[in-house]
Amino acid sequence: MTVQLPDPGHACSQGKEVRRLQITASRLATAIFTGEYRSAFRGRGIEFDQVREYQPGDDVRSIDWNVTARQGCPFVKRFVEERELTLIMLIDRSPSMDFGTVRSTKLRTATEAAALLAFAALRSNDRTGLLSLGDGSLRYLGPGKGKRHTLRLVREAMTPEIAPLEGRGLMEAIDHLHRLLKGRAVVCIFSDFIEPLPFRSLASLAARHDVIAVALSDPAEHELPDAGLVMLGDPVTGTSVCLDSSDRATREGYRLLTESRRLARKQEIVRAGAGYLDLGTQVSPLHALIGYFRDRCRGRRP
Repeated sequence: MTVQLPDPGHACSQGKEVRRLQITASRLATAIFTGEYRSAFRGRGIEFDQVREYQPGDDVRSIDWNVTARQGCPFVKRFVEERELTLIMLIDRSPSMDFGTVRSTKLRTATEAAALLAFAALRSNDRTGLLSLGDGSLRYLGPGKGKRHTLRLVREAMTPEIAPLEGRGLMEAIDHLHRLLKGRAVVCIFSDFIEPLPFRSLASLAARHDVIAVALSDPAEHELPDAGLVMLGDPVTGTSVCLDSSDRATREGYRLLTESRRLARKQEIVRAGAGYLDLGTQVSPLHALIGYFRDRCRGRRP
């Protein structure tokens, strides 16, 4: 009998990659990004609670000038809605997510965005949790606070180690969150949404929580190259089809088909009551999230 031992070199490489992402996300979650995060999810509040010292990223319109003058340093008014949030990130780790031709894979792009949100939440004293979907199972890290918890969440987002739960697909993952979450939360779902959208499950979750669907994609999924006969495979079902990509009409038909599917998916997600963000592998997650936050504050995004 042959026993296969884990490759220490591979484990070391994974550890370095996790640490690199933790450091990068921590640095990018600057006062500006964190301020946009707070504005998007907290607003300016509805009921005065207390005053506290000004922190980078706070809305200057909330400064209490009377207290500031007495104390000699900036103080801001704190509102009830500014109390801690619970941010839950659901990351789809299905085989189709492990694809990318430009800057990164869809899965890596999703984990980068999730890490940015986690560190923005850390700076805002919010609670964060993670639900990973992949390998035919769910893995859940409950909401927590603090730097140690945030570092663990980022590590778990890249290399799941938590004991798996029952459940195989996106519908089961969403239903699991619906049962699990008691108080209101912000839920970010990172997926390429290749499998049919579980509309009822998503609508039920969005009725109780602030849900944002982050749709991952890669440019190669929307445009066929002029490369003759190409075989297109579905990593989820294992089926494949052969197309003649040298034919201009075939390429244009493929582009129109993928675009119509993208728009239909977006409309269905918004109809379910969730927010929507397209996130391509060629795009910086930092810039995409800031753009979404700003549009949301202006009322241009759900």
